[in-house]
Amino acid sequence: MFDKFSKQRPALPYEIADHYASIYKTNREGMSIASTMSQRLESWCHRQVAKDVMISNESNKVTLELGAGTLNQLRYEPLVSLYDIVEPRAGLFENSPQIERIRNIYADISEVPMNNRYDRITSIAVLEHICNLPHSIAKSGLLLNKNGVFRASIPSEGTGLWKLGWKATTGLEFRLKYKLDYGLIMRHEHVNTADEIEEILRYFFEDVTCRVFGISKGISLYRYYECRNPILTKCTQMS
Repeated sequence: MFDKFSKQRPALPYEIADHYASIYKTNREGMSIASTMSQRLESWCHRQVAKDVMISNESNKVTLELGAGTLNQLRYEPLVSLYDIVEPRAGLFENSPQIERIRNIYADISEVPMNNRYDRITSIAVLEHICNLPHSIAKSGLLLNKNGVFRASIPSEGTGLWKLGWKATTGLEFRLKYKLDYGLIMRHEHVNTADEIEEILRYFFEDVTCRVFGISKGISLYRYYECRNPILTKCTQMS
């Protein structure tokens, strides 16, 4: 399983790389018609992750979000106050009105002190991007409190329905605007399939449950994973 990692991200051709920063932020903030449609669908992912803190007596849970981006998850978790993030692109969040709610900011999960403990570690549409995914999941397992939960939503990357979904929305808009193939960006960004991610999660956690936005794992747009009881020996070996 681990012979695939750490993966190498395919390089972008210069004509796409030249626009990449603005394209990335546009997609994350829903600043185009297609990205707005995608974000409406992706709201399912945000709601799944936020379900455990939607009531006030659960709002004191200490959270670490992986790949926090523009801090858009915080709109779904208005009651949570003890919130740390991992995000390498400071430009995505530094002007966000939600920044005042953040306690600690880390550029990489390796920077998070080992004596930190979290009730929940979350991620929304992030795990498919991480080249060294086993390391990130193992470190997450070690950072959880005894009854902590790893909560992650991901696109169903690697399935036909997911590919059809982005081709008919963001991919079509991108081709019409730039006359370029959005698939090159997808291959650059999504280095892990949904099945690979599940395999890693099940290796490091004893209890893993999955819900889908669709009919089944193979016929879905998104998956949500809830992971409990990290296997500490495996997490320690990998981290």
